[in-house]
Amino acid sequence: MERSISSFKDLDCWKKAREFRIETANLIKTFPDYEKFALSSQMLRASRSVTNNIAEGYGRFYHKENIQFCRISRGSLYELLDDLEIALEEKYIDKTKYDNLSQLIVECVRILNGYINYLSKANEK
Repeated sequence: MERSISSFKDLDCWKKAREFRIETANLIKTFPDYEKFALSSQMLRASRSVTNNIAEGYGRFYHKENIQFCRISRGSLYELLDDLEIALEEKYIDKTKYDNLSQLIVECVRILNGYINYLSKANEK
């Protein structure tokens, strides 16, 4: 039985990205105050960009436009991988936290790639 998608909130890629966005918002609260307008701000904006672009793409009429917004989301996820690397190097997070959050990003990318593939095939019809 195929489930119904009536909103971007029904998309697995958005749900998983939302989970990461929430984790990011909680994580950056533990960063030093002097990172408030640097790494913390960057990570918060990038994590919001992921879900924002999935939502905006969903609202577009054409699959090609939706795919482009999903690609932007994917780029933000890779940016966040680099931000986590920085946080680890600066010792704002430990290796366990880094591994857990990196794995969550990888899962977001995997699900998002599946959605992009679905949209690409639907566009060919």
